[in-house]
Amino acid sequence: MATAKTVKPQPLDVFLWQGVNRKGKKVSGELSAASMLELKAQLRKQGVTPGRIKKKPKPLFGLGGDKPITPADIAQISRQIATMLGAGVPLVQTIEMIGKGHNNGNMQKLLADIGNKLQSGIPLSECLREHPRYFDDLYCDLVNSGEQSGALETIYDRIATYKEKAEALKAKIKKALTYPISVVVVAIIVTSILLIFVVPTFKEIFDSFGAELPAFTLLVIGISELMQASWYLVLGALFIFGYLFKRAHRNSAKLRDQVDANILKIPVIGGILKKAAVARYARTLSTTFAAGVPLIDALESAAGASGNAVFRDAILEIRAEVASGMQMNLAMRNSSIFPDMVIQMVAIGEESGAVDDMLAKVATVYEQEVDNAVDNLTALLEPMIMAVLGVVIGGLIIAMYLPIFQIGQVV
Repeated sequence: MATAKTVKPQPLDVFLWQGVNRKGKKVSGELSAASMLELKAQLRKQGVTPGRIKKKPKPLFGLGGDKPITPADIAQISRQIATMLGAGVPLVQTIEMIGKGHNNGNMQKLLADIGNKLQSGIPLSECLREHPRYFDDLYCDLVNSGEQSGALETIYDRIATYKEKAEALKAKIKKALTYPISVVVVAIIVTSILLIFVVPTFKEIFDSFGAELPAFTLLVIGISELMQASWYLVLGALFIFGYLFKRAHRNSAKLRDQVDANILKIPVIGGILKKAAVARYARTLSTTFAAGVPLIDALESAAGASGNAVFRDAILEIRAEVASGMQMNLAMRNSSIFPDMVIQMVAIGEESGAVDDMLAKVATVYEQEVDNAVDNLTALLEPMIMAVLGVVIGGLIIAMYLPIFQIGQVV
């Protein structure tokens, strides 16, 4: 029996167009379409008489083109899909409308491909699985659950909430890590400029004195001479180390696990990351459990979404114990990484049959704790960083002026 061939969707191009609307007013813009004929058909549907049309030129060396699709973009279109499905708009039309209205050409192409497959009768979950870079297994499993239960609009509302919460939590973690790192980098740059360009000027002045310099001043001058002679070697070594570490981190699961374990031991920041992992665990379990995903599968999804190897391994152990018949709250207690409050809330949920509600409350509490911890960290770091900068910059200035003070005392 002959099998039907799957029609491969045509690639979309971005066109710049000009035309006249129903009121006789000149209008212009840009749209994505497979061909000029398709674009003209789109414009006529909108009541525009096409005029001049041309392909949008591709940027030189690929710079300034369409932006890559980010997890935040996926969260945004998930909310749009949930809203439109809730308003009764058919799925195929929903995907088509969101795709044509999006200002990112890459997203337009992605949604156009999904829409074409939907029109050929392929389920949405299977369409999404063909793009694992943007839709992970958890996302696709939830969509499949919605399709099987006939409540896709409800499931998509939960998916959108989950993705929005995940992106908000990720933004908080980035904020917690970016601020101190950026200030330290600025401090290193300022100190290097002083050592390479300012200190040598003072050294020339000191050489004209012909007097013995203080030990502190000699130390700073020695560091300055070292920086001048081999700053490019130091910079090159840092770049090479960073590149090798990044490559090893990408290729070695053992190194990634060690980094995840050690980063949890960092004062203050480690505590924030632990709370974020608990929030991800609770939010993922709540979303999947409420969607009807079996607990064993939900725990596997939660392990992958935890964002840390220590929590991932602990959750996989919990999954194994739950699969053998143990209650989840007891398995969590055995892991020794979850706070008592979380374990008690899960125990109450298991007794009352409302595990998803209890986990949602836990997620909300810990997301708020992460938010507060990040704000407190910023408030705590500001005076500490100012003090460190003051000591470093002030120490360099004192080292340079000590000889001048000594000459003043002799005179």
